Amino acid sequence: MQMLTPKYELIRLAGEGGMAQVFESATLGAQGFRRPVAIKLIHEHLSSDPHFVGLFVEEARVNASLRHPNIVQIHDFDQVENGRFFLVMEWVDGITLREWLSAHLLERKLPPWHLVAASGIEILKALSAAHENLDPTGAPRAVFHRDVTPQNILMGSNGIVQLTDFGLARAMDRARFTRPNVVKGKLRYLAPELTQGEDPSAQTDVFSLGVVLWQTLTGRQLFDAQAPADILDQVRTQPIPVLGEYRGDCPEGLQRVLDRALARSKKDRFPSARAMIRALANLLRVTPESTSAEVLAKSVERSRDILFEESLRASEEVAAIPLSGAKRMTIELDDDVFEEVSESDFRDPGSW
Repeated sequence: MQMLTPKYELIRLAGEGGMAQVFESATLGAQGFRRPVAIKLIHEHLSSDPHFVGLFVEEARVNASLRHPNIVQIHDFDQVENGRFFLVMEWVDGITLREWLSAHLLERKLPPWHLVAASGIEILKALSAAHENLDPTGAPRAVFHRDVTPQNILMGSNGIVQLTDFGLARAMDRARFTRPNVVKGKLRYLAPELTQGEDPSAQTDVFSLGVVLWQTLTGRQLFDAQAPADILDQVRTQPIPVLGEYRGDCPEGLQRVLDRALARSKKDRFPSARAMIRALANLLRVTPESTSAEVLAKSVERSRDILFEESLRASEEVAAIPLSGAKRMTIELDDDVFEEVSESDFRDPGSW
């Protein structure tokens, strides 16, 4: 453990991305007061880059305007003596949606469809709050997430599902913050129109969530090519596989919901996150299985146990490797791949 400032203590590194590190941390106060928080600290080598600092500041500004139970909240924004900025956020005790799916796959099964749908509703509530955001005067100030992916969806041990990481979010009260003629995002989750350089919208977030739900239900990637040009081609043109080919237990209505969320033309998608909430809620209304927070909490705890047991098994296997032959290994998961490409490249896949 180390002190970031007299007020904040870093406990352990919990995650790391291209722009920052996230630490499990604690806020310290008088008379031994401690409160668990997460601290997102910009990488030292980026702390003097005006572009990345600007993105980080914008993330803090945008997220601070969003208050909703399904959105991870920001408590503070500051910088340390060497100039590195950091965000202090709500600490969520749980796992990511990607880890939840991984735990099920380790047991050679898929997550219950009704819990996937219920989790989708909670994320749609978060997106709806962002899309319908207002400024202090009551004027619309829509925020589009632009990075709805399994690792940005947190499943709490209390059964609450939350959306995090608005680092790519675009608030409509500011000009485009990305560099001119550059589109950012994880290619496998981008809506087709974003690959043509169009602006983000509620429908682009709906499409991304549709990809996430399809993958969580089937345990496989919807767009599974390796080369960026091939991924983009699949995003634009590949027919969406029938859910029933992988999940015979899912109701037909769920296929219709996903088909609409994943429509190539945004005009054919749900007009809003609220509309998709209603469609999923109608499916769950006639389902006998419980989707309560208590049920999801038990599933999350079970998944944590499975992942912990798997990590112990993996550690034992690594320990059995003779030191003379040991090598440092890095595993990169496909849906963590982050791309930054020019709009001209998007329009001409042959140029990759």
